[in-house]
Amino acid sequence: MEQTKKIESIGIDRLVAHPANPNRMSGAAFKKLVGHIERTGNYEPVIARPHPKRADCFEIINGHHRVEALKRLGCERCDCVVWQVDDTETLMLLATLNRLSGHDVLEKKAELIKALSDRFCTKDLAKNLPDTKRVIERLKDLHKPLVPRATGHKAFLNPLVFFLTDEQKRIVDDALSKATEFDMGGTSKRVAHPTAAQRRAKAIVRMAETFLRINTGKRSDYDV
Repeated sequence: MEQTKKIESIGIDRLVAHPANPNRMSGAAFKKLVGHIERTGNYEPVIARPHPKRADCFEIINGHHRVEALKRLGCERCDCVVWQVDDTETLMLLATLNRLSGHDVLEKKAELIKALSDRFCTKDLAKNLPDTKRVIERLKDLHKPLVPRATGHKAFLNPLVFFLTDEQKRIVDDALSKATEFDMGGTSKRVAHPTAAQRRAKAIVRMAETFLRINTGKRSDYDV
């Protein structure tokens, strides 16, 4: 179904959150969203549909947090794009719209952070970007070289993203902490000033290599 691209200004009090919306934003991220809108006045138009049960109202499909941020700032109207969709399509959009996005290429993201770092301090970047100070510092660290064992072998930085429960994260953090402390001496011989990110990456590789050596007798091609 072809949807209109016209942006409409709709009263905040006429926008109703969909009860099945699964998307949640952390308090820190929401604070940054509010700050961004307050500072620039810019935000992506909210996607809504005519409310199926409440006359002269609209049900939010995408943009629940933007609407809440505008309310927090005392705004009375919101830019919206209205789609004509039924209940089934609305549920499908709620399940997918906030997830159908790309991902950052690590090298490009690091370059972007470096360029911004020439203009802003880490504290200011963390205040306005979705990334934390720790993430920003790690991205800045990516410009420091990692040294592979094999001569002439290029070091590629590959992001690993996975999700852990609180208990799993506690176990992994504890293991990384111990592995990092254990390996500090070996790291300093190969990298003059290893960053925290490099030490943790090396600890993960060492744990993985130990597992492979115990279970298969294999070693990786990287000198850890």
